[in-house]
Amino acid sequence: MRRRYAPAGIKAPAIRWTGPAGPHDQDERWADARRLLNDESVATADRVAGLLVLLYAQTASSIHRLTTDRVTQDDDHVLLHLGDQPIQLPAPLDRFMLDLVASRGTDTLIRHEGDWLFPGRSVGRPIHESQLLRRLHREGVKSRQGRSTALFALAQQLPAGQLAKMLGVHVGVAVTWQRASGGDWMTYAAAVAARSATRARQSADNTSGS
Repeated sequence: MRRRYAPAGIKAPAIRWTGPAGPHDQDERWADARRLLNDESVATADRVAGLLVLLYAQTASSIHRLTTDRVTQDDDHVLLHLGDQPIQLPAPLDRFMLDLVASRGTDTLIRHEGDWLFPGRSVGRPIHESQLLRRLHREGVKSRQGRSTALFALAQQLPAGQLAKMLGVHVGVAVTWQRASGGDWMTYAAAVAARSATRARQSADNTSGS
């Protein structure tokens, strides 16, 4: 409208994604996560970035701004501060994260606290968001779908306030997703249960047949 390509007052309705359409979205999310956890041919930075999307519902715009001081250690645990409440990273993601932190600043004589966790090509600048998205896409991670599916699942497991503190999202966003996940989750859970029962029967039939 500012450039006069469209008449004043035109409105485009937003398309709101309210969660996985079925088990397939969650299956794809976990398949991608397992691949990043186990495929050693993928660069550590790409593994970490992809897992932050798939496990902790982070956007590329938030990931590319992360700094090394967001990663701390408490005894034997590696903690990541995305919001006000730190997240304890599971293995082997904790090892990937420590490796990534250790690799920052290795090209300079002095390593400063607060270095970019995902540095860009320009000195002192983080990786550009679009470049990070291209790298995730190259590794088969659908950033928007993976993040939305992860957020949908997490909203079922955690209260909105805790979700907001852990993931660094606005509490209003967390409440919206919690309501959305509550609407369709029983259908999804029933589908997963039915699929698990089918697999169990098939396994039992194979065992008895042998």
